[in-house]
Amino acid sequence: MRLRVEFTTEPFDLDVAPAHAVVAREVVEGAALDSVDVGPFGNTAEGGADVVLAAVDALLRRSLEAGATRVSLQVNVIAEAEG
Repeated sequence: MRLRVEFTTEPFDLDVAPAHAVVAREVVEGAALDSVDVGPFGNTAEGGADVVLAAVDALLRRSLEAGATRVSLQVNVIAEAEG
């Protein structure tokens, strides 16, 4: 199964990336995900279910420890390419 996670961390600061946002970016960029797109208003990552779920666990734990007061996320099952 393939999954896509979309997430944001708060509080926002458009001038300087808060520590929790930096940590969240490090988590997804360091995971063995198939694709990662990091932006100022939202982030997405895709990969196999086990990898995505492990990244979500680390993302939640580490960003909350780094000062996030809210983490919003959505996880979707995505269709696998037919071969």
